[in-house]
Amino acid sequence: MTNVQATIVQQNGLVPHDGGLGGHSPDVTLSAAIPSPSQGVWMVGGFPIRGYALSILVGILGAVLWSQRRYAARGGNREVVLDVALAAVPVGIIGGRLYHLATDWRTYWGPNGTPGDWWKITNGGLGIWGAVIGGGLAAWAVLRWKHLALAPFADSVAPPILVAQGIGRLGNWFNQELYGRPTDLPWGLKIFERVDDHGVLDPVLGHSNGHVIAVVQPTFLYEMLWNFAIAALIVWIDRKFRLGGGRVFALYVAGYTAGRFWIELLRADTATHVFGLRINTITSAVCFVCAVIFLVWTRSRRRETPEELRT
Repeated sequence: MTNVQATIVQQNGLVPHDGGLGGHSPDVTLSAAIPSPSQGVWMVGGFPIRGYALSILVGILGAVLWSQRRYAARGGNREVVLDVALAAVPVGIIGGRLYHLATDWRTYWGPNGTPGDWWKITNGGLGIWGAVIGGGLAAWAVLRWKHLALAPFADSVAPPILVAQGIGRLGNWFNQELYGRPTDLPWGLKIFERVDDHGVLDPVLGHSNGHVIAVVQPTFLYEMLWNFAIAALIVWIDRKFRLGGGRVFALYVAGYTAGRFWIELLRADTATHVFGLRINTITSAVCFVCAVIFLVWTRSRRRETPEELRT
């Protein structure tokens, strides 16, 4: 293992894989492991095209288009979704970044932190709960201004948000971030050493030199598949029971947090801990309980008629 590899392993809490590192012969598990992209940024005409940003943009676009169809099917005006998105997306991104900075402040202002990177959102670092709160507040403000009800809108966008989150997790794959602990499972994820054109370590803008640092749990993939499955389940439940009154959105919160809870337990990257647990594990548990309480409390609510979409 090179000195650069050892530094990355130490910084990220990884344990080198038994085979395939530093020129050793790869074993069967390493050969079968899922590769990370050779790079996460491509320069086109001097402009950086980032896999992280593309993943988020594709997820947002898909969510808006699907939300328009779902909201229109409930009797709403599909153009309202675009109006809300124009406000909710930027505010949600800001909220997501603020949540990340608040819960992972040591990365920037702790020992050996990099305070100058706090604004570099393209390097990764968006907290979903900050994005949901920020985007939700923006959506509420726009709908209130338009004299439209929030609950049916939230029910319409819930499954698309889950799918967008799943697509967005591909950005973590491009950035080689938010992975799990080392594993010998055949679907483990290879983490490569990335360097610039001069051979200097550059995890963000660099390209792979072929050296495998470790094979880890592909938590990005677990969450992506979980989100897709829960979104499909919610759509089926919504069609069968014709839910309303914000109950579809509550199912989204409960379903997402149930998966996020166990996936967080597999993560190995640096995180703030509360009561010995990662802060997002605590957040997921609290949000899950709140969502279940809401579902029980609103069990008698029915789906709104098209006329009731207006407040």
